[in-house]
Amino acid sequence: MNNRAAASPAPRFASVDALRGLTVAAMLLVNDAGDWSHVYPWLEHAAWNGCNPADYIFPFFLFVAGVSLALALEPALERGRAPAALRRGVLGRAARLFAAGLFLHAAAALLIAERSFRLPGVLQRIALCVALAGAIALYRQPRTQWVLLGLLLFGHGALLAWGGTAPDANPELYFDSAVLGRLAYQYDAASGRAFDPEGLVSTLGALATTVLGLRAGHWLRCGDLGALARAGFLTAAAGAALDFVQPINKALWTPAYVLWTGGIACLALLAAHRLAEGRGIRLPGGALGRNAMLAYAGSWLLVCVLAATGADRWLYAHAFANWLTPLAGAEFASAAWAAAIVAVWWLIAIALDRRGWYWKI
Repeated sequence: MNNRAAASPAPRFASVDALRGLTVAAMLLVNDAGDWSHVYPWLEHAAWNGCNPADYIFPFFLFVAGVSLALALEPALERGRAPAALRRGVLGRAARLFAAGLFLHAAAALLIAERSFRLPGVLQRIALCVALAGAIALYRQPRTQWVLLGLLLFGHGALLAWGGTAPDANPELYFDSAVLGRLAYQYDAASGRAFDPEGLVSTLGALATTVLGLRAGHWLRCGDLGALARAGFLTAAAGAALDFVQPINKALWTPAYVLWTGGIACLALLAAHRLAEGRGIRLPGGALGRNAMLAYAGSWLLVCVLAATGADRWLYAHAFANWLTPLAGAEFASAAWAAAIVAVWWLIAIALDRRGWYWKI
């Protein structure tokens, strides 16, 4: 933790911090159910194909990561900073994100008996996308970025057309079984089959989402809100149409999923900008967005410690389930626990923001 109030200027776009913060809040809400046997359907990911409300969260975060890269790197390039120096900074941050992801997974494996170590993960995927999208951002020609985005979508789509998009037949399954094995999210020892929703193959789609965020960040910085609106409507429509050819699927991060969620993210960013910068409305989530990594990592470690000590079951039963379940149902009690975790980290973020303290990786 360090005090950067004097060294760092206030965020130029409050809308970006707010959108990031609300996305992190939604991520914690989905990840921290009190009782996994009783979860509202809208807080669960789609079983396979489709897009539930929970399935918008991760692509929104990667989209905002792309926006943030554009807002950070483009002005630095214009000030004459050497691309090589900027590249080193991006790669260093990506390496720290990847290491943080491995640390959190190691902590979960050590503290929670039923958890085993998993190599891929959310922070690991963010790290890969930040590293690659950061390199792409240093190509200042929009045409280059659009060509790379098209190649990612076409290449990933062709790979899925070849390998399939079924749960028991898809390129991610083949790759994870051959390379990750026991280190994947799902592993069947009897068959040797493994699958990870944050595996390397589907990271092609995740990178496409991040590159779309790069372009959105450029439009936001240039004030080209018309381009942002057109991109939102057109990409969402293209994703909906492509769903008839290859399904919208988060686990595989299909091109249809990239376009659909990316279009919605463009429109969400446009709406947040209109409200925050256009009308001066103070949106919720800004403080959480400025300490997003602290909230994500801190909540993960908190849940691991509570689970290791058994305190989570006692707290959940006595503070939530025993009295909320008879009143409003088990799903409500489970969601209330998750909301309490969100509230704890939101309040911590607000307190730190007032002091100008930000934890950056």
